[in-house]
Amino acid sequence: MPPSPRPFRFHIDPKSGVPFYRQILESVLLAVGDGRLLPGDRLPTVRAAAVDLAVNLNTAARAYRELEIRGVVTTQQGVGTFVSDRRPDVGAVERERRLDALVEEFLARAGGLGFGAGEVARALADRAEDGAPARPGARKGR
Repeated sequence: MPPSPRPFRFHIDPKSGVPFYRQILESVLLAVGDGRLLPGDRLPTVRAAAVDLAVNLNTAARAYRELEIRGVVTTQQGVGTFVSDRRPDVGAVERERRLDALVEEFLARAGGLGFGAGEVARALADRAEDGAPARPGARKGR
């Protein structure tokens, strides 16, 4: 599969209470998981990510290091950081734990915005019926 031609942009929420490095890490993991980032896609440089997000350079570097340790990205000195073509090996128990954590965080964020669990479940079911990966800003045609 050829790399995506459009640059990837991080999004962080300073009010979420989740550390910035964690939000950077999770946004890349989510983008890889839902297909917005493909193997070979280039990430912004650590410096560019830090400037764009208005975070400390060490914060962005920490997220990139963690992504590299997990095998999600590879860094080629002087060239850039790219999405790896190998999928991280995660056992069933760890996958379930990660999903539980994502659901818990998602419901907490949605609840903070005034959405109930039923509304969230319906919205997720609608997305699942579409058969397409969830994309920020994408809306189901009604």
